[in-house]
Amino acid sequence: MIDYAIVEAGGKQVWVETGKFYDLNYIAGNPGDLIYLNRVLFTYKNNIFKIGLPCLNSGLVKTKILKHLKGRKLLVFKIKPKKNSRSKKGHRQKLTRILVEEII
Repeated sequence: MIDYAIVEAGGKQVWVETGKFYDLNYIAGNPGDLIYLNRVLFTYKNNIFKIGLPCLNSGLVKTKILKHLKGRKLLVFKIKPKKNSRSKKGHRQKLTRILVEEII
């Protein structure tokens, strides 16, 4: 039986399951800290589902910060024709890897 929830974290809606890890936008904290995600939009547990309008009042997802990392490098290349103007920049997003311990 799979228990899952849809939470809003870092400006994105993420489908999370118990016992799996996910990479989200950077969350301030140290590895090992517990974080409770309270913007729960949907839960499915013990064949019962709950839908929030927009969020559930009683929903919490207990997570643990595993580590901080950087995402893939993105290249941003801008060119203005006939002006001899070029710029090339790289960007790496800061991410946080979290482990979902429990859906409450």
